[in-house]
Amino acid sequence: MKELLESLSYRIDLVSAYWQSQSEESLSLKSSPEKWSKKEVLGHLIDSAQNNIRRFVVGQYQSKAQIIYEQNIWVKSADYQTYPSEDLLELWRLLNKHLVRVLANLPEEKYQVLTNWTKEAVPDAYPTLWEVAQDYLCHLDHHLKQLGVMFKE
Repeated sequence: MKELLESLSYRIDLVSAYWQSQSEESLSLKSSPEKWSKKEVLGHLIDSAQNNIRRFVVGQYQSKAQIIYEQNIWVKSADYQTYPSEDLLELWRLLNKHLVRVLANLPEEKYQVLTNWTKEAVPDAYPTLWEVAQDYLCHLDHHLKQLGVMFKE
């Protein structure tokens, strides 16, 4: 878990520096009406952090908790495209720092608790909280590459 927490902390610093180096125009640019801008991608990562924090906390007292995330509805509801860029960065930073803290305090015996992140009940496919944490980092990396954030893997 320590390595994963260090990786997340590294990315928080990296994204902060990257985001602050970008113009408002580049952060708001959409390649097409259906595609997300960089602001919307970071907003999606905010939503992802919120949902995963909930999984890690609820998973400590409720096995197989169903916590799903409808990404397009969440991004549209928050209207990240018109959000002030500095506020988006600060919210993302603080949520990820909080997520690191929650994971750091997750009792080791809870790593194997199963959780459900789909609409359907698929018990054989429920990931453990440890798998959710690893997936969170992979998901984050996927979107950081999309944003153009360069980092060592």
